Amino acid sequence: MKAHALWVGASALALGLGWSGSAMAQDTPAEQNGSEAKGDEEIVVTAQRRHENLMTTPVSASVLSGGQLENKGVTNVDALQFAMPSVVVNNFGQGNDFNVRGIGKAEHNTQTTTGVITYRDGVPTFPGYVQGEPYYDINNIQVLRGPQGTIVGQNATGGAVFINTNDPIIGGGTHGYVQVQGGNFADVGGQFGVNLPVSDRFAMRVSGYGERRDGFYKVTGPGGVPYKDNNNDLRMLAGRISFLWKPVDGLTILSKTDAAYMDFGAYPASPQGQFPETLPGTTTPNPNHRDLFDITANAPGAAHDKFVRSILRIEYEFAGGVRLRSVSSYQWANTYYKTDLDGTSNSVSTFFDDVNEQQMTQEIALISPDNRQVTWLLGVSGVWNDYHFKEPYQFVVDLAPGFNLPAFQYKLQGWNTTRSLAAWGSLGIQLSPSVKLEAGGRYTSSRSINDVDVVQYGTPIIADQQTQSDNFSYKVSLGWKVNPDHFLYAFVATGFRPGGLNVPVGLGLPAPFLPEQVTSFEGGWKANFADGHVRTTVNGFYNKYHNFQVIIGYPTFPTFGIELNVPHSTKIYGFEAEAEFRFGDFSLDAGVNLLHSELGTFYASDPRAATTTPCNPLSGPSSATCLNLAGREQTYAPNFTFNVGAQYIIHAGDNDRIIPRANYGHVGAQWATLFENPARGDRIVERNILNAQVAWEHGTWTVTAYGTNLTDQHYPGALNSGLYFAGPPRQYGVKVLKVF
Repeated sequence: MKAHALWVGASALALGLGWSGSAMAQDTPAEQNGSEAKGDEEIVVTAQRRHENLMTTPVSASVLSGGQLENKGVTNVDALQFAMPSVVVNNFGQGNDFNVRGIGKAEHNTQTTTGVITYRDGVPTFPGYVQGEPYYDINNIQVLRGPQGTIVGQNATGGAVFINTNDPIIGGGTHGYVQVQGGNFADVGGQFGVNLPVSDRFAMRVSGYGERRDGFYKVTGPGGVPYKDNNNDLRMLAGRISFLWKPVDGLTILSKTDAAYMDFGAYPASPQGQFPETLPGTTTPNPNHRDLFDITANAPGAAHDKFVRSILRIEYEFAGGVRLRSVSSYQWANTYYKTDLDGTSNSVSTFFDDVNEQQMTQEIALISPDNRQVTWLLGVSGVWNDYHFKEPYQFVVDLAPGFNLPAFQYKLQGWNTTRSLAAWGSLGIQLSPSVKLEAGGRYTSSRSINDVDVVQYGTPIIADQQTQSDNFSYKVSLGWKVNPDHFLYAFVATGFRPGGLNVPVGLGLPAPFLPEQVTSFEGGWKANFADGHVRTTVNGFYNKYHNFQVIIGYPTFPTFGIELNVPHSTKIYGFEAEAEFRFGDFSLDAGVNLLHSELGTFYASDPRAATTTPCNPLSGPSSATCLNLAGREQTYAPNFTFNVGAQYIIHAGDNDRIIPRANYGHVGAQWATLFENPARGDRIVERNILNAQVAWEHGTWTVTAYGTNLTDQHYPGALNSGLYFAGPPRQYGVKVLKVF
């Protein structure tokens, strides 16, 4: 709804007015730096409800432990894109667009759900707001690429991310860690995690995180006067308490409760036309050029989120090894956001919202033992999510703030509720000792209901509407373990993202947009060489992307924007490779993705250019404002991503080690809209991020000097409503870790 309102606001204006948090999973210094891991160490993935060896599972995935995240400088969700191939994250302030292989989320709004769902400790998290939750006391992160419609369900057309925090350990004694850090921008922070044994049947774990940092921006008001409002100053506090109880043999009960208050200060942003040093397509210097962190504004900014999440997982293993598992959650969050919508101090237009979101989930599954000739899985699940746009009208686009003029305001209040119910299962048959066939399916029924009131520039509009999306997703795979060191696989899989409802713009209730569907074909080779010291994965994939959801000009009256579906299929295909080398004290890892995307025939008007000329999406005809977008690239789908990391252990005595590390990530240039108009900022430049650190280990102490974005590249992190949101600049500092 947010982006739709911003399009409406921009069109009306044209007509009327001509963290550096850390990811930790270490209880020993060896776990912190990963240096003790052997080349043939098994990488286990649990995303498919089983404990599976990644190297013999027909899935494309990257798995990073908490220590590896720390070592690679992955300090927040944005940084994942520089640590693994095929991942793109665009942070536009109040949320993130997460895309894998060019599929995920392409519209900045809440009615468009995500296409890369994030799970935390086994439950799906908020699909819209509250994306800045910090990483701390992390066990591992598993990123699955390609549609995961069978096991994960809807909202996984591009892939799924599984973030697993450390569990309590019964009989593990009292152990944990404490870390403090300090850096530039007056950054001060700390985190801890401690395991507390209570009895031989019960244990708990407590962890916490806190950070404060000054803003990255220099913001001035009209005429260069000081800006009196928030300048992106970060204040964050989070905590987690976990309980593990095994009252009888075979029964395990785990609960986790997280809470956080995340004050991001504000998300200053500048008009995209100020970023290029030369005018697009010319060598003429841009007279309006300003650095992304040198911003003017004359409207207040604010950005803070708070949430609570409680998870309960109950698992019982029967005598034959079959497991019955129930995983449920309740989550509540509030997001509060204010911004200078024009990004300057010359004129004033503002956006403000104060939104509550709550989500409840329930999953029940029966899981057969892992190591049998025939394996199976049966489950049912439900997700209920509510957005509450608070009364009275706490969602406002104001083109004349301070005057309270209804004719210059777009206001919204009410509810959007969604529900997703699913039944799913899979069957695996070991056809021979080396060949396994697996097949799975999932039926999903989704519903979205709008009960909202809109006041559009003085005109009240009631929007009571609902839409239903039903889908059957499937996956069929064949895996061949050629020998202990080589594994080949192939599969076909589908996934879907539900349809949704448009906000009315005074032209009657607009039609809902339809679900997206993806059919993916993939084949790959996973291998170990040099006695397990070299590990590689190579795969190729081909996706047919149906009904891509996009905002364009209203076909019959393009003055306003509307969300609908691309009528013909989009082709997305490519190649991925990952490699890991470990020889003695030296280790290196790398990943690469090559991608090609191509849109089918599709006519559309750019909603940023107000026009009254109709444009039929199927037939056009082509004109100056009705564009045929056939052959254009998918949004947020760079043709090339690459990452490489290396470390070397220097032994400095019996109890000391010095470990230098460096990591480099490249994300190629990408288009932010299908209209591919550089003059409007649609071409987002490539990102080249170099992180490095030097750690000194002395017994149970580790001191690390770190730096992220060492070249201090200033790059747009996202484009929204004509504004560029900057990615984080260079940061550096020192961390001190004590393990006990």
